[in-house]
Amino acid sequence: MKKKTNPLLRLTLPAAAVERLRKSGIYCTPNITVEFQHATKRHVLRGRESGGAIKQFGHYVTFCGEGGERLPWFVRPDSLTSNGDHAIVLAPALVSVEALRVEHTYELLIARHELRAAKEGARPQIWSQLVFRGWQGQLPLDLVEKDHAEAGKIAPESFTRAGEVRQLPAQFVEAVQAVVAAVNCPACSHSHFLVEPTRHVTSPIVLPKRKDSFGTDARAAGETTDASSLAAVGDG
Repeated sequence: MKKKTNPLLRLTLPAAAVERLRKSGIYCTPNITVEFQHATKRHVLRGRESGGAIKQFGHYVTFCGEGGERLPWFVRPDSLTSNGDHAIVLAPALVSVEALRVEHTYELLIARHELRAAKEGARPQIWSQLVFRGWQGQLPLDLVEKDHAEAGKIAPESFTRAGEVRQLPAQFVEAVQAVVAAVNCPACSHSHFLVEPTRHVTSPIVLPKRKDSFGTDARAAGETTDASSLAAVGDG
């Protein structure tokens, strides 16, 4: 049986809600794009962890691996404004975790995204599968101010139409808790779930002593060596 897919990469919000978010300076961009890496000759997905909050409401999206693991950001752009882009992630597959908060009510969408090509050699398209959808989840805490210490440790409860609790997939609980903290983070200016990439540092370079022939030859040739330029650096 073919799995149910969700072609939408984001929560579907009424036009009035989108307009109010924009007027409040909250810019959340859950869309994912397909990019081609010429060096590795492969396509990857590009996502933007973005969004933020004001006191009354918030909108945010982050990304994680298929098992809920944190992913390293590719670049973290600086900005003169808040509640916008915080980090860019590139990966062959992504899981998006998006939330909208209005006071104590939360809309939540978790979706898995991967690349699939219709035929060999064709440009791949994004294939999305719905993982979890929480409608009108409830969390009667003031995570912006009074109960701020609980932000990042708790998630809203979502229910079926019959009033039964809908359980979050265990592997995505940490990501959901991070997004809940983000939609309660006024003037947000940092990433809540993507992490700094590990940078590989080269081995220290030992400068030649004055008495060594290498140093003598360099001076004889009129060359100068700036010690700062030989310091160990990351791969960038």
